[in-house]
Amino acid sequence: MSKDIRIKKGLDIKLIGEAEHTTTDISTSGVFAIKPEDFHGIIPKVIAKEGTEVKAGEALFFSKSDERILFPSPVSGTVTEIVRGERRRVLAMKIAADGKQEYKDFGKQDPSKMSSEEIKKHLFESGCWPFIKQRPFDVVANPNQTPKAIFVSAYASAPLAADYDYALQGKENEIQTALTAISKLTDGKLHVSVGKNSNSIFSGMNGIELHKVSGPHPVGNVSTQIAQIDPINKGEVVWVVTPQDLVVIGELLLTGKFNITRTIALTGSKFEKPSYITAVAGATISNLVKGNLQNDNTRTISGNVLSGTQVAQDGFLGYYDNQIMAIPEGDDYEFFGWNKPIFNKISTSRALTFSWLTPKKKYDLNTNTNGEHRAFVVTGSYEQVFPLDIYPMQLLKACMYQDLDEMEALGGYEVAPEDFALTEFICVSKQPHQKIIREGLDLMKQELG
Repeated sequence: MSKDIRIKKGLDIKLIGEAEHTTTDISTSGVFAIKPEDFHGIIPKVIAKEGTEVKAGEALFFSKSDERILFPSPVSGTVTEIVRGERRRVLAMKIAADGKQEYKDFGKQDPSKMSSEEIKKHLFESGCWPFIKQRPFDVVANPNQTPKAIFVSAYASAPLAADYDYALQGKENEIQTALTAISKLTDGKLHVSVGKNSNSIFSGMNGIELHKVSGPHPVGNVSTQIAQIDPINKGEVVWVVTPQDLVVIGELLLTGKFNITRTIALTGSKFEKPSYITAVAGATISNLVKGNLQNDNTRTISGNVLSGTQVAQDGFLGYYDNQIMAIPEGDDYEFFGWNKPIFNKISTSRALTFSWLTPKKKYDLNTNTNGEHRAFVVTGSYEQVFPLDIYPMQLLKACMYQDLDEMEALGGYEVAPEDFALTEFICVSKQPHQKIIREGLDLMKQELG
């Protein structure tokens, strides 16, 4: 079987605002926040009360379902506020950084001399376990299960996604150390996918099975790669780790410090100078975009434009995100917009749209849905951009009427919400596909586990 992965179904959305290969360091001062909602399915139990002084790496809360899974502070400072919602649900824990960035020392480790249980224990104690996610259900990995394989997607195909070849420069030692460690957590293979024509640092790594991928988005989504390399069957589990999280795990093993500093891509047409910054996860958005953002009618997104989360200026960078998007807010209406030739938008349909004539053109798209919510219309368009061997509309409907047998049979174990971002983008019915799939996966996890 070829190790190369090539897909034809998908859609590349070319947008204005690609990040230049320049990086600016952002200070660790100000307020940072860790939001339990970033760790889907986790019910937090608070450890650090308001007023507690913490070092970077000290636990703030743990998972109610498994107290070994800790969630640490990204910076050293004082816990200033625990934001709660209905039924005292924890929405966020805010830490005022002291600017010193003192780290809790977890000790240097050599993963080549550690057993799988020792590595697990070290990841638990340091708060690095949440970096490992699992399929099915797209949640923090269950440490009581053994994965048949582990996947790392080192190729980002989403619109204006951060360039891993640039963002990971100089991190070869950390990544190799992390790969050596996590490879001991499975009896199967450690699969790493890179761009076919990229100059990836993963090409020279040991202990991995390297795959070269090509084709339109979503070829960079790990679900697409799993389906091509080692599909998930009922009762099987695979684990997933992102390249930027490998850097954190590797640095922990090499230095004993939990350093969740990331290289973040500032992208989109609303940035004066799209570029890269280095910042700590949980930083305030206003600090990251200061002096670079056009604030007139702008939507800011933590993550990529298809599956990221809308955040306000006083909001916080998502725990797993390495990209901030800024695009025009689509709160205007076009007169006869549905009944005139359209040259400035992307569409998979050739009815009144002409994006197919200029496949390399870059667009300045806004957030307008260009239509209203309505019942599903059967057009066959979803299958054009959905590369998995799954019927997307049928799975969406099964999730909506909560038929567990159908959800199983139609491939519910193989997907994550992000896999339906493109079908949501082109949906003429304006249905919230990712939300529907997330609720369906939650039901499957609750009932079928």
